[in-house]
Amino acid sequence: MTPPLRPPSFTPLPTSCLARQFCGAIHFRVLIFAQRATQFRCCADSSSQEQEISGAPPAPPLDKSARSPPSSLLGISTSTWSAGVAGLGFLETGYLTYLKLTGSEAFCPITGAGCGDVLDSDYSVVFGIPLPIVGLVAYGLVTALSLQKNGKDLLQGSDDLDVRLILLLVATSMATASVYFLYILSTKFIGVSCSYCLLSAFLSFTLLFIRVKDIGFERIQKFAGIQLAVAVIIALALTNSYSSATTQLKGTDDFVLQPYETEISTESSPFAIALAKHLHSIGAKMYGAFWCSHCNEQKQMFGHEATKILDYVECFPNGAGKGKKMTAECAAAGLEGFPTWFINGKILSGDQELEVLAEASGFVGEGTEQPKGISQN
Repeated sequence: MTPPLRPPSFTPLPTSCLARQFCGAIHFRVLIFAQRATQFRCCADSSSQEQEISGAPPAPPLDKSARSPPSSLLGISTSTWSAGVAGLGFLETGYLTYLKLTGSEAFCPITGAGCGDVLDSDYSVVFGIPLPIVGLVAYGLVTALSLQKNGKDLLQGSDDLDVRLILLLVATSMATASVYFLYILSTKFIGVSCSYCLLSAFLSFTLLFIRVKDIGFERIQKFAGIQLAVAVIIALALTNSYSSATTQLKGTDDFVLQPYETEISTESSPFAIALAKHLHSIGAKMYGAFWCSHCNEQKQMFGHEATKILDYVECFPNGAGKGKKMTAECAAAGLEGFPTWFINGKILSGDQELEVLAEASGFVGEGTEQPKGISQN
């Protein structure tokens, strides 16, 4: 007889074992979830993990207002150089502005009275504005922009590229104007030197060199077209402003003097006639004015006959005084006074003894003797 089937024996686990199995299952699932979460984070932030592994600092956020690394010249940043040079120009033009507004005489330690002649001429005004004031504004702008680029933040809302471009264009304008003024100085004021003009030109050229050095000779080619356009505009504006400018005789603004001829009463000696012919042959010229007493004395030294042989240039053929200006030839010569001799590239101011004129012109009179009757005053 088959014994009755018995249910398999089943020994219940203790309660503690069930708890351990339940905790193990939960721990296993937590590990799987953590592994998947870690893999997801690594895929999403791979760059951060690479930076942590390599030890490199994280890249800073992009800032539009960040400045490019400053360039240097002789170990000093170009912005510092630019601010210093422009500051010196600001002081110079400030002094000249004071002289212009107060009517004071300019102190010229090197070239005497030449600075005053240039600063008081028609060429010291551009479109009715005194040129020193224009220079004062230009140098002040360059100084402020250079300090801005140096991190002073004087001009809010301007980024580094804008500042560098503005500085380049302003420096180009100033250098162009300096070239134009040097041309005026050499053609309209012959024999006259202006130390302030030369200093300002040097500072302008220095600023342009600093700006080119700051941007770089390769990158500067991108702005060559803009620079050329600015230079042309400045040159045309100055030409238009100076189209009718001439040098007017000082101290003749309140009267009008009609031209007249002074009689030469002395007789010419053979020496004077021979010297006058020699001066004429080499192209020597005597610039004078009809009202000039020293010009009359110079003519008396030569005498009536010899004076007719000289190449004499009358600078005020239409009269002198209010509304009367010297001729273009005399204005271009840059005369400081009368009479003025131009002999073989030399400039002799004032009435001269005949022997001085003979020596300056290389004249040797054979069989003639210099008259002694009239002396230089």
